[in-house]
Amino acid sequence: MARSGSLSDFERRLVTQRREDDRLDREQRKQDKEREKARQQEQLESRQREADEKNTAVQEQVRILEEILTGILPRPALTFERLLAAPKLPPFDPGELGQVPAAPGWSELAPIPPQGLNRFLRARYKRQLAQARGRFQAAEAEHQQRESQRRQALAVAKASYDQKLTQERARAARRNAYVAGRQSAFAAGEAGAVEWFAGCLLKASRYPDGFPCEYQVGYQAEHRNVTVEAELPPVSVVPSVRAYRYVQARDVIEPVPRQDSEIRQRYDRLVSCVALRTLHEIFTATPAEVVVAVTFRGRVTTVDVATGKPSRAHLVSVSARRPVFDDLVLAAVDPEACVARLNALAPAG
Repeated sequence: MARSGSLSDFERRLVTQRREDDRLDREQRKQDKEREKARQQEQLESRQREADEKNTAVQEQVRILEEILTGILPRPALTFERLLAAPKLPPFDPGELGQVPAAPGWSELAPIPPQGLNRFLRARYKRQLAQARGRFQAAEAEHQQRESQRRQALAVAKASYDQKLTQERARAARRNAYVAGRQSAFAAGEAGAVEWFAGCLLKASRYPDGFPCEYQVGYQAEHRNVTVEAELPPVSVVPSVRAYRYVQARDVIEPVPRQDSEIRQRYDRLVSCVALRTLHEIFTATPAEVVVAVTFRGRVTTVDVATGKPSRAHLVSVSARRPVFDDLVLAAVDPEACVARLNALAPAG
């Protein structure tokens, strides 16, 4: 009977154990599911953030292109004064050479005088004092040597700096004399000086990446007319992707293409903005006595699909006289309509 009772107890413990194991197993599966769900949610959020970042980058590209004209309107015009050079050299910095090392102190080496009249202690003190004086003299000599070397090195460094400063000042003086000469010739309406200054204007005009910086400038003194022939960016400067979306079912980020019609529309607007921007920058930086009219011609280099050779396609040509252009509110115009109006108002020939 005892064995039967013991077996029954064992069976009950076994059932209890199995129930506990089942409970722990259910809890483990529940935790695994929750962790997997959290992992999937984290993956979803991570991929969505990645898509959002791509969308933000595309939107920023589009914003920059849209502000090619309006973004530069508040900027001050380039002047001859801003073309002057100043010596580009920081103040002299001696660094560690400018730090004077502390001289040795006698109090750090001097032995402690003995108390009382003990002859043995006083004799030992005299020996220690003589030794300390020897060490102090050696430390002083070493300090003086180091200080002499430091001053020599400092003098060499300062002389080198002064030489560089003299050279930099001479370079700036040559540059400023050249600019002053160009300014005088510009005021007199000399073609070379006007073309040079207009080139400085175009060089100082910062465009986004992907925009070429190739141009030729001409000046007709008798008509006070500046002509700019410039290379335009290719149509690929307009993002071909309108947006990005995350497709959870396939765990991919897909680009949403921009329609060809929208790309062409944005590109045509961009070309007109570049033309108006160039006219604005030249008119605002030059006086009416020197420049009364500006012409901009823009071309883009492509590949002729029939020949495979480079081809320069003419995309825009616009001319404006100063009184007409000064009357425009560039921040509010439709660029393409504005270019068409200016061409309609331009005198024939």
